[in-house]
Amino acid sequence: MRHLFIINPAAGKRGSTARLEALLKRLSFPCETVFTQGEGDAERITRAAAASGEPVRVYACGGDGTLNEVVNGAAGCGHAAVTNVPKGTGNDFLKIFGPDYRTLFYDLEALAAGPQTAFDLIDCNGRLGIDVVCAGVDARIAAGVHRYKDWHFISGMGAYVLALAENVLFKGISRPMSIRMGDLDWRNRGTTLLCVCNGRHYGGGFMPVGDAMPDDGILDMLVVRQVSLLTFARLVGKYARGRYKDYPELIFEHHGQRVDYWAEEEITTVVDGEVMRGKRFCVRLSEKKVNFFYPAGAGYRPGV
Repeated sequence: MRHLFIINPAAGKRGSTARLEALLKRLSFPCETVFTQGEGDAERITRAAAASGEPVRVYACGGDGTLNEVVNGAAGCGHAAVTNVPKGTGNDFLKIFGPDYRTLFYDLEALAAGPQTAFDLIDCNGRLGIDVVCAGVDARIAAGVHRYKDWHFISGMGAYVLALAENVLFKGISRPMSIRMGDLDWRNRGTTLLCVCNGRHYGGGFMPVGDAMPDDGILDMLVVRQVSLLTFARLVGKYARGRYKDYPELIFEHHGQRVDYWAEEEITTVVDGEVMRGKRFCVRLSEKKVNFFYPAGAGYRPGV
């Protein structure tokens, strides 16, 4: 078995790369390490490794963005499996394994020997995701955080506060959008947010569907109707804790395999933390799966 560690040196806090390198030197099995230098590197490296035809386990050492690239490179390859070493500041997908996920997934010996499961994937206009796709005020805030982080004098929290103020206080939380999913078919109606969950966590602290499963062949989708700023402030905490069933008059739910949405103005959509923009999106359950491996005993089912 080939073990390939793809390390994003830009991910995580200062010193995280050196810490990981020290752990790799103590492994009892041979491994390869490759450092990414820019966007798309992890996907290209993974695709090349999978194309060799030999069994390979690929370790995405970084955040959700690094994992997303590795997933796109390995999707549909039965002899390849992927995982995530949580080197990033945000590792939302791994939170399905419980609050101790960082400790669990930094035990590289246990991780390398662990089981694997074929996980479902989300296809968003051809881009694959393993966790959550969102479109709405939450997606615009996430995109704003990316932009403000490039300002050298702005901290991570400062970037979030600026993006939140820009999109909630000044630009308005709802936008006209047409959506077709399940029994919902509305045209050009005010929409606060839309999320499609294969995993359970996104945005650093949101868990909109607490019982979403990455291997059940179902995508769990929520649409929050147009609401006032006051209602949004009252609702957002409940939404973040998965209490959507308490507000059927405000939140439409569908558990299926596809949603289409479009608008006259450009829509910001975020796939596993990666920003996409366009006027029309089709989000569906992909025909491809990805093998995901994890330490023995690390359960991803709710309550385990």
